[in-house]
Amino acid sequence: MQPFFRRYLDFLRQPDVATLMVVALLSRMPIGMVGFAMLMFLREHLGSFTLAGSASGIFFLSMAIAAPIQGRLIDRKGPRLPLIVTGLVQPIALACVIASTLAGMSFAVVAIAVAVSGAFAQPITVLTRTIWRHRFESEEDRRTAFSLDSVLIEINFTAGPAIIALVLAVFGTTVAFGLAIGVVVASFVIYQVSPALSYFKREPAGERHFLGPLTEPRLWLLFLASFGLTTSFGLLEVGYPGYGTYLGSPATAGLLLALNGLGSAFGGAIFGGLRLKLPVERQFVAAMGLMTIPLLLHLPVIDVPVLFAVVAFLAGMLIAPSIASQSVLVSRLAPAKYATEAFTWSSTFIVTGLGAGMALGGTLIETYGLPSVFATAAALAFAMALLAFALPVSPAPSVSPRPAE
Repeated sequence: MQPFFRRYLDFLRQPDVATLMVVALLSRMPIGMVGFAMLMFLREHLGSFTLAGSASGIFFLSMAIAAPIQGRLIDRKGPRLPLIVTGLVQPIALACVIASTLAGMSFAVVAIAVAVSGAFAQPITVLTRTIWRHRFESEEDRRTAFSLDSVLIEINFTAGPAIIALVLAVFGTTVAFGLAIGVVVASFVIYQVSPALSYFKREPAGERHFLGPLTEPRLWLLFLASFGLTTSFGLLEVGYPGYGTYLGSPATAGLLLALNGLGSAFGGAIFGGLRLKLPVERQFVAAMGLMTIPLLLHLPVIDVPVLFAVVAFLAGMLIAPSIASQSVLVSRLAPAKYATEAFTWSSTFIVTGLGAGMALGGTLIETYGLPSVFATAAALAFAMALLAFALPVSPAPSVSPRPAE
């Protein structure tokens, strides 16, 4: 274990690395808070889960559509102006969601405000991943960075909703949503004053293709595999609540989702501390292929809740390693001039895959029963591992860790 912990200590002792990790954690707290707080606020004040769910869908769809546009602007103009614009517009749009809802305006007006807030969501997550590419020359350091990054995101998705749930219980939905907006503002300030942006490197102006990073065929293959993989994650997001309903204990769903997220954080921490000789392309394949096993194991233990919970944890252990290796591949395969845009396209495929999985999961449960959700998730993970195996192994590019001027 000493080499394992020494690797992390050596990694975190590099200039600004520990600071950048703290900044990444704090500045991305909104990702676990805004969607949940908005959903509960709209559910209470619109009186309909259907309308609230539709608004949430609009929020994430507009975010997915706008992300590549933001990425292209960042690659061409640098990150500061897009961050300032989104840092100002998104909180105002979210405040308009509250104001228009409390004023009793039509759902169309509320939906417009929601769409604007999603389209101008701050690109802090993808920008952080781009900065890991610029900051580290060694692919081993990049893998450690992306692994820790995945762990931090799991913490965001765990701690954020927990904070909102506590505020909901004590102060109500309006205060909870207001707090989420305040955290959006705080995250903007934290990122602006941090050293993170000093590591961003703009490429010299030159000829650029309309399709940007999508001109790279290997990225298409990677993004398609990512879409299929995250579709299986979306199936779990529906499968665990479905299992809670199956047991007659809806609260079980929250426990299973938390165990799955905890497993992901644990797996990411282990993955980042290992020294692996296997090429990262094969690490991605291995993580998805191995995930098939615990996904299938949900089926024989479906009537044994304790074992089912253990399997949920084991399935989560392979989520962060698969996403971390995918991020390393994006950083390797994307041309330098499209670095940020490539990560925004990656985010778009991931978010769309999650949404597709959640939609598919509901249909599967109603049509074929609960076991079909986990069987389909396993089949998708295995199929995506086979697809990703077609990615040719290539050498990592060299990137200077020197801060930009």
